[in-house]
Amino acid sequence: MRLNGKVIGAILGTLLGGPIGFLLGLFLGHQFDKAKQRARFGGFGAQGPQAQRVFFHGTFAVMGHIAKAKGQVTQDEIRLASLFMDRMQLQGEARQLAQQAFREGKDSDFPLDETLSSIRTLSQGQRDLSRVFLEMQIQAAFADGELHPKERELLYVIAEKLGFSPQQLEQRLRMQEAAFRFSQGYQGGWQHQTDGPGAPPRQSEIDDAYDVLGVDANASSQEVKKAYRKLMNEHHPDKLMAKGLPPEMMELAKEKAQEIQQAYDVVKKARDM
Repeated sequence: MRLNGKVIGAILGTLLGGPIGFLLGLFLGHQFDKAKQRARFGGFGAQGPQAQRVFFHGTFAVMGHIAKAKGQVTQDEIRLASLFMDRMQLQGEARQLAQQAFREGKDSDFPLDETLSSIRTLSQGQRDLSRVFLEMQIQAAFADGELHPKERELLYVIAEKLGFSPQQLEQRLRMQEAAFRFSQGYQGGWQHQTDGPGAPPRQSEIDDAYDVLGVDANASSQEVKKAYRKLMNEHHPDKLMAKGLPPEMMELAKEKAQEIQQAYDVVKKARDM
């Protein structure tokens, strides 16, 4: 981290106001350093299209790097990447840019550390964006329904570089694995294939719904509500857009919010909440 702003602020603060001035100067200098880092990418949000392009490019480049982790990228993995782009409704230039970034990520000399450092800098003060970036990589790795050991190993590296602990990554992996099963069953219409209209879902579906929410089945109803509200706050499309999520990625944000809502509805029904 650059200390120029902090050092200057602390020195000036000390000269002008003693110990209190030192602390105030240190704080203001820190804020200056953070603003300077953001300015390097043009800022985030609606006022920072350059930052959004960096985020968009980094997302697909790292996806390509994860696909390469297992060895040679196969046609199946390319197809899965295309399906991911379909979910985002990418067309024209946006799809071409995503495909180019994916190819760059497959290069043996792809600068993973530098790319992740840029994403973390962009997301300073907006941790939800780092979380969304990590979740997109997990979703892409799980796109075929399983997680290769090499992919898991690389996800640990990515999580660490973005500031997430191994425990936080493991929780997100469990949530995504359950989300994959949950979404497959939900799209297949299991909520209408039980014992008739209004019948409760099967136990396996309830278990997956709990995991999607990141709570234990023994959690209190209040804890379930708290987890649901926290996840919805993290993944609300309008809030993510305001924080700077590229507009091309809003469809995935909407899908995730719907998935959380569906899981909560299943748990509410099972508990008769």
